[in-house]
Amino acid sequence: MASIVQPCDAGVILAGPPPAFFPAAARRWVLVATVLGSSLAFIDGTVVNLALPALQSELGAGVADMQWVIEAYALVLATLLLVGGVLGDRYGRRRVYAAGIALFAAASLACGCARSIHELIVLRAVQGIGAALLVPGSLTLISASFPRSERGRAIGTWSGFSSMTMASGPIVGGWLIDHLSWRWAFFLNLPIALVVLALLYWRVPESRDPDAPRRLDWRGALLVTSGLAAVVYALIDSPFRGWLDPRVMGCLALGIIALGGFVAAEARGEAPMLPLELFRSSDFSGANALTFLLYGALSAAFFFLPLDLIQVHGYSSTAAGAAFLPFVVVVSLFSRWSGGLMDRFGGRLPLVVGPIVAAFGFALIAVPGVSGGYWVTFFPGILVLGIGMAASVAPLTTTVMNAVDVDRSGAASGINNAVARLAGVLSVAVLSIVVVHTFSRSVDIQLDALDVSPALRETVRAEYVKLAGAGIPSGSDVRQREAIRRIIAESFVRSFRTMLSIAALLAVASSVLAALTIGARSPDTRADP
Repeated sequence: MASIVQPCDAGVILAGPPPAFFPAAARRWVLVATVLGSSLAFIDGTVVNLALPALQSELGAGVADMQWVIEAYALVLATLLLVGGVLGDRYGRRRVYAAGIALFAAASLACGCARSIHELIVLRAVQGIGAALLVPGSLTLISASFPRSERGRAIGTWSGFSSMTMASGPIVGGWLIDHLSWRWAFFLNLPIALVVLALLYWRVPESRDPDAPRRLDWRGALLVTSGLAAVVYALIDSPFRGWLDPRVMGCLALGIIALGGFVAAEARGEAPMLPLELFRSSDFSGANALTFLLYGALSAAFFFLPLDLIQVHGYSSTAAGAAFLPFVVVVSLFSRWSGGLMDRFGGRLPLVVGPIVAAFGFALIAVPGVSGGYWVTFFPGILVLGIGMAASVAPLTTTVMNAVDVDRSGAASGINNAVARLAGVLSVAVLSIVVVHTFSRSVDIQLDALDVSPALRETVRAEYVKLAGAGIPSGSDVRQREAIRRIIAESFVRSFRTMLSIAALLAVASSVLAALTIGARSPDTRADP
């Protein structure tokens, strides 16, 4: 559930409004269309993780394959977000938003019909392109449709209903996975997309920004996408091929070169997608560094938690989805309260305290072993993690927006959103190395203490790539099968705890960064246009 919470999640380009705003009736339909369209990205982010164990058993996916199911989508979305926002301003917000909805729906249908894990990975990347067009579009449509005096209430309505979709998505998606198939994690998007497209062309007027940049930074988009893809590929493949493998070393080198080229291109470009001068602000740089650490920790934890719940503790997909409800409800209900903390105390205090509470939540989630009821095992940690994130999200977003002038707010929001998503991409790739290494080492040590044949040992080792979903060799006797099943479960829990310990340290590091870089008060002194 890497994208269950994102800063400024749909707000990428807050372009200036047209001279005349839409009539009141049209504005209501804009809200309906943007809420439903945004729910596609929200539901996808909360449901696909629940389908990973089913993908593993039906399509034979290993841990690297499961990573790419998530990473292919997130990588393309993160690197094309800013381009998607500019396209809407230039060619028409409704048109680009609708194109994103249509492409996302078509890719979802194709994902649901995928015949192999590799086909699914490619289609997930296409789905990410659609998301990069629709995600920026929801808030830009609202911003362009409502005058400033009504915009806050409209965004609040959008946020409230979006929270409802986040809460219901895991339960509905989990039920469909349990009772029908993992394919319904993708088919679920189709009826929503059809309704949104009908509303867009029936009730929502078109708008565009005549002052939008005439040139798009395609060179920057290509460099950052290819560079990050190469680095992520090297990270994901390194546990299985080794760091000295020519393919791993080559991809890592190419990725670093491409990312260096991206930074150079952005520094010299006329209309860069990443304006580097924004990072001269200590508040802006600190808030984005905090975002990278905190959201990286959250993404990795929510990638592996469904595997632990379903494959180790025996939860159904529906129950695993419901297990996240305390987190979603707390973040939804208390984010507005934390925004009040920002107004009263400035950004530093909530951004120091919130991540510390989140770190305590990660630590509590690491406590459960291989058994125990939900209310005394996972519930306390998920609840505390939700409180920590609720205290952090609104102050983090506000700090980012207050750090720049009004005319750069769109770029600032988009950068922060992209940083949060890229943090998820890289943290899942890096911490998966830790999980795979810890898991395989633990299984090896325990197998050494178990009297098994060399052939049986090699059979078990061949299943390491599936982690907790590793198959139990059929050639062993009942006692050995039970022992191996226990070894696999305990080894995964040990690796899961190691990963969560690192996540807690990342959260603590983000708190320290806030203390060092964020101003004690961040009043918005900018003129209100």
